[in-house]
Amino acid sequence: MSYYLAIQNVNIHGGVVTKINTTKCKASRRFGANLTEKADDAYVKRNYPPGMHGRNGYKRSSVYGMQLRAKQMLKAYYCNITEKQFRGIYKKAAKMSGDVGENLIGLLESRLDVIVYRSKYAPTMRAARQLVSHKHVKVNGKYLNVGSAFLQPSDILELTPKALEMQIVQGALSNETKVRPSYITFNGADSSVTFIRKPLLAEVPYPMTVDPQLTIELYSR
Repeated sequence: MSYYLAIQNVNIHGGVVTKINTTKCKASRRFGANLTEKADDAYVKRNYPPGMHGRNGYKRSSVYGMQLRAKQMLKAYYCNITEKQFRGIYKKAAKMSGDVGENLIGLLESRLDVIVYRSKYAPTMRAARQLVSHKHVKVNGKYLNVGSAFLQPSDILELTPKALEMQIVQGALSNETKVRPSYITFNGADSSVTFIRKPLLAEVPYPMTVDPQLTIELYSR
């Protein structure tokens, strides 16, 4: 069974699905942010929490509540990364030199599935993860089907010829409303992408406000 693609309601083989799309839209309303990066996101239409009392609006949170919300929102944005994976990334960031919050964002944005998405190979991160898991992505000329793998500066990504012919990939590549960030470069000759470096928070095109320091404070409690 293929993995489902959120937001688009289709997988890379054309099947129709709705469950994950609904889940991520609910997450947008839960966190009060457009996590799907689409104009018709559920939060845009109904900017209040889901549930019976959602129309009462978003309640003020305690410091702990704000920290927990910040962490959960990041996990949801990055395709619902498991707590074990996310904590592991935090620990890795904490061991690196420099600002831990910046390190955390840099690591999240250097994951293979995320860079496939940022490269405009896929319309969503979940679609990007599916491309990776189905061995449609090569890194430095070799197949890599682990979406959580961290890329290193100067790594070169490319899709298989079969993947480049997929309608969902062609649609993503031709999307003029989405711009590739400065930490990757696109080679139009062969449609390959080079990962330049881990980005700073200010360089990441988040659709919502992200404060990694709140997550750091939560794990430091």
